[in-house]
Amino acid sequence: MEAAGLTVARRGWGSAKILVMPRFTVEIIPDLEYGGFTARVPDIPAYGEGATEDEAMADLREAVAAYVEAFGMEDARARLNQPISLRELDLELEDPVRA
Repeated sequence: MEAAGLTVARRGWGSAKILVMPRFTVEIIPDLEYGGFTARVPDIPAYGEGATEDEAMADLREAVAAYVEAFGMEDARARLNQPISLRELDLELEDPVRA
């Protein structure tokens, strides 16, 4: 089964196939201790880091591209699970070490 994509002609380079992945949820995690951000796709083991959210997203794009190159588009698509809804969970936990 071939992944969906577009074939484009590039001047002087012949043609190349651009694979199109569906949009997916990205989690942006601020590093409160050292600064900067981590971006990750919960279903694909790929992470991006940067001083800004945009830098982390750009790094994540490269990481996802490397993952697809290593394992294939079909594997990446099979891992994606779009959440039906996102919710926050409030917990009141006592730290047993500090209690």
